[in-house]
Amino acid sequence: MLRDARRAKRRDASLGPILPHAAPNAQPRGRGSVGESGLGRDADVSDVLLVERADGVATLTMNRPESMNSLSVELKEALLDAARDVAGDPTVRAVVLAGTGRGFCVGQDLREHVALLEANDPAPLSTVTEHYNPLLLTLARMPKPLIAAVNGMAAGAGAGLAFACDFRIAAKSAGFLIAFANVGLTLDSGVSWTLPRLVGAARATALALLAEPITAEAALEMGLVNAVVEETDRVLPAAQELASRLAAGPTAAYAAIKQSLAFAATADFASALAKEGELQSAMGRTEDHRNATAAFVAKQKPTFEGR
Repeated sequence: MLRDARRAKRRDASLGPILPHAAPNAQPRGRGSVGESGLGRDADVSDVLLVERADGVATLTMNRPESMNSLSVELKEALLDAARDVAGDPTVRAVVLAGTGRGFCVGQDLREHVALLEANDPAPLSTVTEHYNPLLLTLARMPKPLIAAVNGMAAGAGAGLAFACDFRIAAKSAGFLIAFANVGLTLDSGVSWTLPRLVGAARATALALLAEPITAEAALEMGLVNAVVEETDRVLPAAQELASRLAAGPTAAYAAIKQSLAFAATADFASALAKEGELQSAMGRTEDHRNATAAFVAKQKPTFEGR
């Protein structure tokens, strides 16, 4: 009992810096009455994807709970369209990716995949280049903070979606599975790039080859997730709270920071320095920078507009 209490205390402590009780400059999130999903105002509902926009935060919720949000062609196309839309929407300042039901996303819809293979349809062989690659590139290049609310299992391409996000908030009951080898496939959905950068090359190799489930607590210890939430129904609100905090921040600077880090991942030191100089010069000309420095001198809290 004492050991469990200590573990719970450590988990709660891990949430502190990531999930503050109040976000500076954040406004209360609007709430609507779209089904039982807890979606707020400006919510669009489709068969496979729910899209909510509220107070600068867009929430994309995969909506195939009967298959634990497995990725059918329809869902992949809907995700890509929605991701491109929110990426270009200036009113959206942070994005949450979530799933309905018991799972976050268990990856490729294998029933659809098998049916297409048996029909000698070429679609299963082209889905990586046609669907996954553009989707993962859009998520990875999202010019605003992106948070995965991992409520349950994230497997295969579902894990790849979560790994492409900037933050991952997981339920205690959630898990991850690098499942590709279990069905005789190699890695896709960017996992060969994201996983070793999250946990290191040696551990990534073991996770991919052994293809064994990873608990949320183990994922937290190895750096796959940023925080673990005890109650599953608190995962999405926790992710949206973090998104609201980020949406109230200097989102133009966040976009530049993400661009700088992505560039430096494959550049030499001199090139990284040059990119930093280029981006810093651009950020120095923003209204956010001028307003923030003026607020600092006046000993006031800055207000950021993302420009």
